[in-house]
Amino acid sequence: MLVLGIETSCDETAAAVVKNGHTVLSSCVSSSVHLHQRFGGIVPEIASRFHLEYIIPVTTAALKEAKASFSDIDLIAVTHTPGLVGSLLVGVSFAKALSLGLAAPLLGVNHIHAHLFSPFLNKKRLTFPFIGLVVSGGHTSIALVRGVESIRIIGRTRDDAAGEAFDKVAKIMELPYPGGPVIDTLARTVKDSPFHFNCAQFEDSFDFSFSGIKTDVLYTWQKLKTRTRKTKAQIACAFQQEAVNTIVRKSIAACRYYNIKTLCVGGGVTCNSLLRERLIEEGGKQGITVLPAEKRFCIDNAAMIAGLGYHLYKKGRRSDYTLSACATR
Repeated sequence: MLVLGIETSCDETAAAVVKNGHTVLSSCVSSSVHLHQRFGGIVPEIASRFHLEYIIPVTTAALKEAKASFSDIDLIAVTHTPGLVGSLLVGVSFAKALSLGLAAPLLGVNHIHAHLFSPFLNKKRLTFPFIGLVVSGGHTSIALVRGVESIRIIGRTRDDAAGEAFDKVAKIMELPYPGGPVIDTLARTVKDSPFHFNCAQFEDSFDFSFSGIKTDVLYTWQKLKTRTRKTKAQIACAFQQEAVNTIVRKSIAACRYYNIKTLCVGGGVTCNSLLRERLIEEGGKQGITVLPAEKRFCIDNAAMIAGLGYHLYKKGRRSDYTLSACATR
């Protein structure tokens, strides 16, 4: 069964063809991040216009890479929530048109749920139950997953998402956007740091907060008399260590609380080298198998949409043409 996935939730226009829910035949992504860099963040109107321009070329490229045609597609899965509503509308409208024209079934997929299952792409079996961690620019969530239709969010950020905090800290230090990769690279240039930052902690909760540590960095930066590249690296190092340690600590704690030995990790911040290292290291100490998504499937992509769409379809899920974009879910 070939599933065409469509993803337009934020600034990446993506299409993919996935066979039987796990074998990725193609995954094409075109990002508009270069258009947003001058603004230091995503501009929704620019993102949606980019999707309009690139959705057809990206889908065509995905079909070509998969050596498939529209007539070979058995299901069209599309992100319909959460995300930027203007961007989502482009993907949903395009998927509806394809579904109608091809007489192929349509299925709306939750973007965050798809990230939870992204570590299973190119693997033949889903493993339940597992604790899922999604760390991205817009979301930081922990979920208890007992099946494709049994997903319960048990922890979430109460303010900034982790990726958002990375971007804002980079902006404070006048570093390029997006800030995550820049801070990761910069932090690696020093072995330790004289600076210390702390994330807010919540007793008896798996929730996160990254707003306070971002403000702490801001005040520290404003008090500095000299701002050298080494100083920036030391701040980046201290900030990244605390943010990563908080994410790792909460995720492993959730696994221990529910006595679950598998932790699946997805979302753009999962590309962070320290986060991947620390999760695997701490998981190993606790006897927990950590499954981070392949880096190409950490960023927003359509392969994860097609993959989860297949499994939901097999469970009897369908969408009709009243399917609508929803910014939050």
